[in-house]
Amino acid sequence: MQVAKWGNSLAVRLPVALVQELGIADGDELVLQPLARKPEQAARVSVARQLSKLEQLQAQRRFRAPWPANFSFDRDEANAR
Repeated sequence: MQVAKWGNSLAVRLPVALVQELGIADGDELVLQPLARKPEQAARVSVARQLSKLEQLQAQRRFRAPWPANFSFDRDEANAR
């Protein structure tokens, strides 16, 4: 891969095989994290696709549990000091 100037930023063009392996598409956001290395090793990074807001919401919904059958919300009790 080659790094190129794009406006005031730098850009990397990704090969099709990598795009398919990562499951990314135009407009997706990626998270790049440096990996631990020894001084004699070249720098390495991990690449992951960041979940969209909708995907994050859908992932959080799996933790949602139903209220107990006998639950009732009492505003006065909740705000009592």
